[in-house]
Amino acid sequence: MRREQVYIANVVKCRPPGNRAPAPDETEACTPYLVEQIKAIRPRVIVTLGLPAAKFMLNSNLSMTRLRGQWHDWRGVRLMPTFHPAYILRNYTVETRKAVWSDLQKVMQELGLKPTK
Repeated sequence: MRREQVYIANVVKCRPPGNRAPAPDETEACTPYLVEQIKAIRPRVIVTLGLPAAKFMLNSNLSMTRLRGQWHDWRGVRLMPTFHPAYILRNYTVETRKAVWSDLQKVMQELGLKPTK
């Protein structure tokens, strides 16, 4: 997909110190803005990158391993959780790359796109 076909948003609107995962109060303060962004964009599909985004969007405490690779629903929009790019770089294994590629192939199929190699 071209960049102009993709909208990127974050659960929090500022980077937490030390690039750590957002604290619950930080997420709570910022997510109303995210919800309004999503309402305005009206996406066909949402892909969450990493556990904080998946936890917020799905109101879930399941692990990323349990959430990723399966379609979920967020207010009538299909949602696919997958690993965060930083996690992929820290765990750059064939298995991790295959998992993310599998998730993204499902997204492409949902959007009627043909995956490239």
